[in-house]
Formats: sequence, structure tokens, C-alpha cells
Amino acid sequence: MHIFHKIEELENHFSTVSKEESVGMVPTMGALHKGHISLVKKALNDNNHVIVSIFVNPTQFNNAEDLEKYPQTLKEDVALLTEASKKIIVFAPSAQEIYKSGIKSDTYNFGGLEKVMEGEFRDGHFDGVGTIVEKLFDIGKPDNAYFGEKDYQQLQIIKKLVSLKKIPVNIIGCPIVREENGLAMSSRNERLTPELRTEASFIYKTLNDAKQKFGTKSALEVTKWVTAQFAKNKLLELEYFTITNADNLQTIKRKIKTKKYRAFIAVYAKDIRLIDNIALN
Repeated sequence: MHIFHKIEELENHFSTVSKEESVGMVPTMGALHKGHISLVKKALNDNNHVIVSIFVNPTQFNNAEDLEKYPQTLKEDVALLTEASKKIIVFAPSAQEIYKSGIKSDTYNFGGLEKVMEGEFRDGHFDGVGTIVEKLFDIGKPDNAYFGEKDYQQLQIIKKLVSLKKIPVNIIGCPIVREENGLAMSSRNERLTPELRTEASFIYKTLNDAKQKFGTKSALEVTKWVTAQFAKNKLLELEYFTITNADNLQTIKRKIKTKKYRAFIAVYAKDIRLIDNIALN
């Protein structure tokens, strides 16, 4: 397995690779789990070469404390990746290597995708995401890049970024990987106490129930029902629940049979923020 910390090292490695051979990229912030590995395995299956970037990107954190608490586990991450394949190329740069002229975001207009849900509660977050993804694509020049649907809003924004900047890469969304109790896999789950981890299964259960109700009830009725369920839960605090058009992420006013819809949720378990989503039709 190759582990590169410098952009030049990665570029030198690929200077000897045939242009006919495909390159897949899985951008991560480390603290890897089975969800990440599912993306890596898909990339390995599809491509001749796979780059897994491990970089905790400071510009997408609007909360300095959250950045400070984010786990950095490169040794463990490399061990997990080695189990998947020894052919993986790990790119683990420093912030100074990525942001040579200072740690700051570029500004993007994603056509409103960035203003709802996560964008509403995490100011500047998607500018940070766009900045790092654009930089990683420029460095690694992948043919295909893989992202999990747990961050579905981010996935839509990255598709928009590629379209806006005319970056020649295919963006491939991959299904959410869940723990046995239904909780969407996330690096943040490791901070949950056993009690909270058990209780957090309520999030996915409620999403599934909302999906059932959406068959016969309006989006407004389903939203009110979900809000009421969380009001009764003493351990989990609902930040938002919304039902949107799956493509443009706009909250729906009324259902149209030909449109695809998705429900999104953000919940606090004490100070740990958990997000999830589900396709409704």
C-alpha cells in the first residue's frame, strides 16, 4: 500500500500510470468504518487504481469545538484499508499542504442546494465541502468518485459542483450502510454512550414509519407526526425533519406522482449531532 502525504508524491506516482487505466477516488475525513469500506470496495470493483483521501477539512466546520473533537485515527484507518486491499493509494495531506495560501474557503452558488437543511444550520459548511472536493479532484484527477447517500445533500451539491466547474469525473452515490439497530454508520457514533447508541435506533424507525405514512398522508401531516414523536423522546432532540424533492431539495408543498421525494432528519443525542435520510417513493 502506498501512503502519500505530499501532492507531488501522488502526482509522481500517477505520472507512470497509463491514461487508459481508470482512477477511482473516495474522499474521506478518516475515522473510517464499514460505510467507508463499502465505498472503497465499489471503487476497487470499478477501477484500475483507487485513491482514498484522509483529510479532516477545517473549512467545513462552522464549530471549532467540533473540529477539535473530530477523531484522527490514520494508523487504524490504514489498517482497515489494508484489509480491503493492499492496492489502495492513501493520500493523507496536512492542512498546510492543501491550503498553501491560507486556510479559507472559496464561495460557490449551488443554485439553492446549499441554503436548505444542513446549509441552514451550518453556515459556510458547503463552501468548505466544495473547496476541498474541487482541490482533491484537481490533485487526484479521478475518473470516478464515490460518496455515501447518508450525506445526500452533500452528494447533490458535489454533482452540481462538477457540472458548474466542468470537472471530468463521474459522481457515484452509494447506499447508506447501517448498524444492526438501523442507525446510519457515522464516525460520530463512536462518541455515543451505549444508552444513546441504543436509543438512536429511534431515528431510523421513525423515518421508516414516516415513509409508510407518506403513502396516504400529506408531507405536512407526516412532518407534524415526526415532530410529535420526538417531542415525547427524552434522550433525542429533533433539530429538523423535512420532506423534499429528491433532485432540488426544495420542501414539497403537495405530492406529484411523477416526482421522487426524500425525507431528511437531524437529531441531537446530547451534544452529538446525527443525520439520516430515506427515499420515500
